Amino acid sequence: MPKAPSERLRFTFLHLQNWRNFTQVECPLAGRAFLVGPNASGKSNLLDVFRFLRDLVSVGGGFQSAVERRGGVSRLRCLAARRPSDILIHVQVGTEKNPQLWEYTLCFNQDKQQPPRIVRERVVQSGQEILDRPDPEDNKDPQRLIQTHLEQVYVNQPFRPLADFFASVQYLHLVPQIIREPDRAVGKRHDPFGGDFLERIADTGKKTRESRLRAIQKALQIAVPQLQKLELCWDTKGVPHLRGKYEHWRPRGAWQTEEHFSDGTLRLLGLLWIMLEGRGLLLLEEPELSLHPEVVRYIPQMFARMQSRTGRQIFVSTHSPEMLRDEGIGLDEVLLLIPGKEGTTVQPASKRDDIKKLLEGGLSLADAVLPKTSPPQPYQLLLWKEES
Repeated sequence: MPKAPSERLRFTFLHLQNWRNFTQVECPLAGRAFLVGPNASGKSNLLDVFRFLRDLVSVGGGFQSAVERRGGVSRLRCLAARRPSDILIHVQVGTEKNPQLWEYTLCFNQDKQQPPRIVRERVVQSGQEILDRPDPEDNKDPQRLIQTHLEQVYVNQPFRPLADFFASVQYLHLVPQIIREPDRAVGKRHDPFGGDFLERIADTGKKTRESRLRAIQKALQIAVPQLQKLELCWDTKGVPHLRGKYEHWRPRGAWQTEEHFSDGTLRLLGLLWIMLEGRGLLLLEEPELSLHPEVVRYIPQMFARMQSRTGRQIFVSTHSPEMLRDEGIGLDEVLLLIPGKEGTTVQPASKRDDIKKLLEGGLSLADAVLPKTSPPQPYQLLLWKEES
């Protein structure tokens, strides 16, 4: 029997040390979070924490692979880090009623040319510690510390629900040009940029696939009124394609495949599909790209409607004032990323008295928040010229 939305697991708290842009982060996490900050402040790197946890337990992944994929410990460690320079990730996972059902801590570092090693790995369930490493066996054989217990099926049984939850994290940042590429799927699996996106649709059971496409078609017709029908088809080589029937001056209309869909149509289609596809944390980067502002305005409400049915958690990075003008967004759902000499800080808007006063004065959330994350002197770009 499916769990009620309030009973689904979600991330409830994040603590970081020396992770990429961040020397120190301690932040409660809502069921929906909008990450707002200037360019290069670390929005993508903050989302990558959750991708890293997923990679620890994914097929073909693991601790060593997750670190190597990101360029090694030296690339992951914050440039402003001081001693001790260990990288630490601590998350709390729970439900609406029990926000601290699970706690997971991973602290790691690297010595010169040695593989990355675990400094500490800890799991707590409902206040009871069920794993704390290094343990006596690790002390006898330090080579064991190049792997987490989380990734090892033969030892993670006591906390496998946590591993399964990490594995359910999904990241999406569709690139329309990749979806249109003829050889898009070669060697790709669960590509967040859309390389195997159409193949994933094709691999979905027919009944589920057609049901989702009908729902997406109805939603797309709001943004693309000319779209009459949406379906999956295959070419003579067996490659799947999406095609849409557009209203046309001819009575029968006109069919177009994804090659001719606009960037905005493809991105919105991908967003709608991924919202229907999974149940774990969904990570989205700037979903407003290529979309009309009037469509962007309703994206938060789309998230809210989906969450009311599924309880799925969503983290979104955005620069969009239209998205943040949604009156349903709470202050605890907005995370401000503020760069500084000691790294980027992360602050919930609910902790900022200046933002609260601006809202009380009648400003919208977008007008109160976005100026706090603007570059100090953007007009200096007007003075740029090529050196002679």
